[in-house]
Amino acid sequence: MVAITEFQKIGIGVLGFGLFFLLFGVLLYFDSVLLAFGNILFLTGLTFIIGIRRTAHFFFQRHKFRGSFFFLGGVSLVLCRWPIIGMMVEVYGFILLFRSFFPMALGFVLSVVNIPFLDAFLQSGSSVV
Repeated sequence: MVAITEFQKIGIGVLGFGLFFLLFGVLLYFDSVLLAFGNILFLTGLTFIIGIRRTAHFFFQRHKFRGSFFFLGGVSLVLCRWPIIGMMVEVYGFILLFRSFFPMALGFVLSVVNIPFLDAFLQSGSSVV
């Protein structure tokens, strides 16, 4: 079993609050203050969980540069009080950053939740590719 340090526990809490503020900011019609606070808490929580060096390495890899540019550019647009455009740019950057992770996450979710209709649909779709 992997031991979780106190900094990682704090990071999980800060990341959770960041996601809460992001969701709450979107639900309140893109409130720029809540979105900015959520972005700051999200990035701080991520840094607490995986460390400063790993966070910098993740965002500044050569093949993830475009995704990092759009994600951090969207964060800066939200901080400059352009929430709708900033969130659209941020979501695009998020998709570019984590596009290699999505199939693995979807496979995990489908293995945990056995939904026959979706399983049959995805099996037929993957054979075409």
